[in-house]
Amino acid sequence: MLGLGSLLAVAVGLVVSQGVMVLMLQGAGIAGLGFIIPLALGYILALTYVYSFSELSLMIPRAGSLSSYTEVAIGQFPAILAVFSGYVVVAMFALSAELLLVDFILEKIYPGVFPPMSVGFGLLAIFTVLNLMGIDLFAKLQSVLAFVMVLVLLMLGLSAVFGIATPHTDGISLTADWNPMGAGVITLVALAIWGYVGAEFVCPLVEESKNPGRDIPRSMLLGVTIIFVTISIYCLGALFYIPADELAASPLPHYDYAKAVFGDVGLTFLAIAAVTATCSTLNTSLAAIPRMLFGMAQNGQAFPQLKKLTPGTNTPWVAVLFVAAVTGLPMIIMGDNPDAIGLLLISAAIAWLLAYIITHVNVIALRRRYPDLERPYKTPFYPLPQIVGIGGMVYAIYYASPAPELSGQIFGAAGMVLGLVSVIAVVWIKLVMKKPLFKPEPIEKALKAE
Repeated sequence: MLGLGSLLAVAVGLVVSQGVMVLMLQGAGIAGLGFIIPLALGYILALTYVYSFSELSLMIPRAGSLSSYTEVAIGQFPAILAVFSGYVVVAMFALSAELLLVDFILEKIYPGVFPPMSVGFGLLAIFTVLNLMGIDLFAKLQSVLAFVMVLVLLMLGLSAVFGIATPHTDGISLTADWNPMGAGVITLVALAIWGYVGAEFVCPLVEESKNPGRDIPRSMLLGVTIIFVTISIYCLGALFYIPADELAASPLPHYDYAKAVFGDVGLTFLAIAAVTATCSTLNTSLAAIPRMLFGMAQNGQAFPQLKKLTPGTNTPWVAVLFVAAVTGLPMIIMGDNPDAIGLLLISAAIAWLLAYIITHVNVIALRRRYPDLERPYKTPFYPLPQIVGIGGMVYAIYYASPAPELSGQIFGAAGMVLGLVSVIAVVWIKLVMKKPLFKPEPIEKALKAE
């Protein structure tokens, strides 16, 4: 069973990825010190989804997580769309980007040592096998990975802020024009929010938690707070060493950052951070997403094979293999292409934010339909967090593209995959489940123990 420490490791470990390390530095390069404004606004938006997921996961404590909440709030079609858009599609885009990134950064640090894409596929295979071995091993691994990752990023950031290893670069002034974008810095909320998505991956583990009523909300709240502090220090430190325009333009700014602060020794430091971040993200995803699919299969929303468990460890092994397969597919299609990273990450962000919007709508719908139902956790200041969350995430999706010329590719990629998911969901619900698309299920169905 998982305690607060293990759940906190999940909340932090999924969020702080290599993609986040890259995008946050690019944001700091674009906005300078002013990037703290979208970072703070992103933190507020993150708190809104933490509140919504905390209320829903403890009211309906099921492994299916978002699908279980949504089917009783607004119907089967949004339930299937939410999980596939927010998690399966994200696994296709964001996890693939993570694994490609670790290959690129190791090739940059140790050229010619590793065959192309061998590290990414190797890590995917290793962590697939480890997650098939059960939740206890996952928890031990995740706690270590998350601790090392946050420690490394804080060490890098604090060393840079205080100039411990190398004196600050001459000619860089952080206060001369602390917010060059002015009011336009608000548009970077779309980029900053990517630094916080994923803490809710603790929710599918609710049935395997020792004290979910206390630990599920605490782990997410502590997780996004730790992330806010860590990312702020990490970005501030970079601005002391690397000109802002170089940070914004670099495809691997964390490489430039580590080398500027620690020299060649810093590259080993970066290799540890990069591999740890990717392993942590991959490990969390292969634990949580299969359990969402397992819950969906129990609800009849996905193929029944996804309900199959390994004897002894009760691991949904078919679901684990499915998630591993959809993660590896874009890597094969994209190949050794660094330009694909940004497209994959931003497309993933759009899909994820759509799932968060559905989550906020769920809370409002269930409050209206079941006002007297027991809720071990209630959103503070309801419905303000849900309204702010929906509005902020719609805004973030609108400004998701960092450049107008990329908008077509980004929205095209996300739209194509989400469109395919929508068609499959409609066919499945109508022909297999034989149910209406938007009729909510009785709450008793979600609360019933399997």
